[in-house]
Formats: sequence, structure tokens, C-alpha cells
Amino acid sequence: MKPAPYRCCVATLALLLAFAGAVSRAMEPVRVSEDGKGFVLKPSGKRFVPWGHNYACNGLEHGGRIDWVRVAADFDDLRGMGANVARIHLQVPHFMDGPDRANPEAHAELKRLLKLAEKKGVYLDVTGLASYDVHRRATWYDSLPDGERWKAQERFWEAIANTCAKSPAVFCYDLANEPTATGKRPEGWYMGRMGDFEFCQRLTLDQPDRPGDDIFREWTKRMIASVRKHEKTRMITLGMLPFPGPAYEAAGRQLDFISPHLYPKSGKVAEEIAMLRRFDIGKPIVIEETFPLSCGVEDERGFLLQSRGIAAGWIGQYPSDRPGELRELKRAGRINIGQSMYLGWIELFEQLGPEMTADIVGRPVRQ
Repeated sequence: MKPAPYRCCVATLALLLAFAGAVSRAMEPVRVSEDGKGFVLKPSGKRFVPWGHNYACNGLEHGGRIDWVRVAADFDDLRGMGANVARIHLQVPHFMDGPDRANPEAHAELKRLLKLAEKKGVYLDVTGLASYDVHRRATWYDSLPDGERWKAQERFWEAIANTCAKSPAVFCYDLANEPTATGKRPEGWYMGRMGDFEFCQRLTLDQPDRPGDDIFREWTKRMIASVRKHEKTRMITLGMLPFPGPAYEAAGRQLDFISPHLYPKSGKVAEEIAMLRRFDIGKPIVIEETFPLSCGVEDERGFLLQSRGIAAGWIGQYPSDRPGELRELKRAGRINIGQSMYLGWIELFEQLGPEMTADIVGRPVRQ
């Protein structure tokens, strides 16, 4: 048996090595690279290529009960297929009880999700100001005039940034999903309906004649300032419809990177690449939404491969069924058309991952 002082030193050394290992495995913040063309981890300086999915399988989407066992399994699947980012969509009616009152239970859920993301090694693209479900809207929120609605949005972002500020799992904050500048009161705040969900929103209803670039410039400045009250360096972006122009550029000049949503159409990959190029204002581009929705897998493959060198990251769509379940349905001959589309995307994502995240000499980036 070794002497007590020896055992003590060995035990101390083991603890120090364990602590050092834990620190080395900690998630590093993601920042724009010095050349402004992509992303790196800080302080290590390792290149980071966002490669992931929009993730809508948690209760934060609609204020429902969260199945934490399922979420943990999904994050394992994400890592298993090579993903490093999950985009989540936070709903105003769930996170705010009023114009200036955050919902503490919802923010506690978000903290738990952040901890899970840290444990699994998945970065979160935290998209906010959502109100997708037509059956779960907040009357108090949608009845506000433009000025008061913007103030409520500022308070939303201040509260979210305060909740997320200490977590290394935040990849970025996305200020809103696919906003447009103006509309009229009879049109309402939302558009882009698919079933019971509307994924786009208008920033103003009371200023139909105000220039769109002026609206986006002021609104973006105010939302960024709200985030920066608690988050001084984390990246900020905005989910953009495929309509590049002065309004989005006015917002983009204030953002850390640009996030267009692009779904190529069959036989029109070249047109989609041309659209992607129009979003280039000298900042990194992450294609924050893409999927073979209006094309086959081979056109989507061509779009992704041809977008390299223009885009610096890609985020697709995670299915409501786990990938293993989809494969089992296919083997059993019970897979439907929608599930088959998702399985085709998942298989493409897994196949292309090493190539899409490769460095300039063709080696997969260690992330």
C-alpha cells in the first residue's frame, strides 16, 4: 500500500486532470472569423461550420408539455448524423405573459434546454418573436399598435438574452423568422400560412407608407440593443425570405451574419445560387433553412455543393419522426410521402456532412 502523502498527491493530480479535461471539452463561443468569410471558435481559433437542422420537436414551439427524454434522444441523433447546430423557435405567447412580464416557467424550460444542449454538444440558433400557431396567439400582443408592439419585442429579447447569457451553447440569436416591413390592420400581423401555422410576420401595420429599409433599420437597431443589454459579444442574425433588397440589406448591415431561407426548385438550382449571391453584402452567410421541399434530393445536393464558397453554413429541417423510426417505416413498407421526403433529406445530410464541413485541403473540420 502506498504512503498516505503519495495517495494524496495522486488523487489531487487525478482531480486536476479531470478538471482540465472537462474544461477542454467545454463548448467555446462561436465568432465571425477575422477574414469575415466564416466562423471560428474562441479562444481556440478552430474553424466552425454550422451544419444542422431546424428543430421543432419540443414544447417551446407552442407552450405544450416537453418530453425531455425525446429531446435528449433527438440531440443524440443530431450529433450522430454530424449536426452541430439546432435552430429553435421561441414563441412570444409562451415566453411573455404581458407586454412587460416574462413567463418564469417558460424561461426555466429554456435554461433546462440550454443545459441539455451543453451536455450533448449541440449549439442553439435561438430564434425569437415567433407566434406561429394560429390557435395559440396572444390577444394582448396582437392588439398592440406598432410602437407598443416593438417595446414588447424589446422586452422579450432582453428577457431571452438574460436567460441565455451564461450558456456556451448559444450559437446566435435570430431576431425574427422571415419578417416583412409593412402591412395594413385588416391584413393582420401574420402571413405564410401552412395548415394551422403562419411562419412570417409584418413589423408594422400602422405605417404602410413608410419605406421598408427605414423600418428595418430602426427595428433591427432596437432589437440588437435589447439583446446587448445582457449579451455583449454573441452573434445576432435575422431569418430572411428569398427577397434580397434594400430592406433586408438595411438590417443586414447591423447583423453579424446573413441568414437567407432558400428552397431550390426542380431544375432551377442555378437560379437559386444566383439568388444566394444577391445576399452577399460582405458578411458570412448561413443558409438557415433549406430542404428538398420543391425539388428532389439530387437538386438539393447540387444546390448545397454549389453554394460552398458563397455560404459558410447550412441548416435544414429535422423530422418529427426520429431518423431510426423513418428507416424502420421504410423497411416495413409503411412510409408515407412526407416521411420519405424527410428520410431522403436525412440520408443526404449524413452523406454530405464530411464534404460540406471540410476545410480547404479537403479534410473534415474537427468540431
